[in-house]
Parts: sequence; C-alpha cells; structure tokens
Amino acid sequence: MDMNKAFFLRKEDANPQWRLIDAKGKVLGRLATEVADILRGKDRPEFTHHTDSGDYVVIINAAHIVLTGNKLDGKEYVTYSGYQGGKKVKTAREMMRKTPEKVFELAVKRMLPNTNKSSLSRSILKKLKVYAQNEHPHKAQIETAA
Repeated sequence: MDMNKAFFLRKEDANPQWRLIDAKGKVLGRLATEVADILRGKDRPEFTHHTDSGDYVVIINAAHIVLTGNKLDGKEYVTYSGYQGGKKVKTAREMMRKTPEKVFELAVKRMLPNTNKSSLSRSILKKLKVYAQNEHPHKAQIETAA
C-alpha cells in the first residue's frame, strides 16, 4: 500500500465474521459499548466511517445481564405515540421481566451514530441478534466462522 494514498474500505471488500458473546453476569453498559464497537468495525484495522465493516454479533443469556446501582428501579424507558395520553413509562425492572432482549438492543442502538436517521446505523443494527436464554438459531454460522 502506498503511504501517500488514503485507504477506504468498500462494501464489497468487507469480510464480516460471526461472534458469540455470553452476557451472563456482565454489566449492561460496558458490554453494550463493546458490542457497538464490534458492530461498527472499530476493532478492525480497516475501519472506515462510511461503510458497514463490522461483524455479526449473537448475544445469549440477555436475561442474566446486570444493571449497576439503582438502575433497575431508577432507569425509565419512555415511549410516546404522539396522541394525548400516549406517553408510556416503564422501568428497567419491568422491561427486564418482559423483554430483556429489548433492553440490550436499545442500549446498543443508542450508542450508534444517528440511530434514527441513518441507513448505515439501521443496517449495522440488523447484524445484532439478542436472545434471552442459551439457545439461538445461528449455530451453523458461528461454527463455520470459528
């Protein structure tokens, strides 16, 4: 490679791998930052901002993830439909009881740049697969990647 030329990874040249991460006993925010970096490809030497150069990530045991401090009762997830009285507030404890996968997906989604506007971050988020328990349907992809 010539030192006077900049390197930009093309979408065709990206070689995504499959990674399996066990979330049992790990802190939500710290694991979410690692996963967001893997999804974007920031842990690779050929990282380029404008391309999807990251790996696929499969998270298992999302129901056993840890929230530090008073976040189980203090952290709130707010949705608003746009209609009067359409504001819904759920605590992290309620979300973990019903949909622990959604808690982890939201944590990673909010760490990606321009999450709601960019087609790049939407395509990056599609590479994240989160499961509450040990079983997942991606065993074949992970075995061939290893």
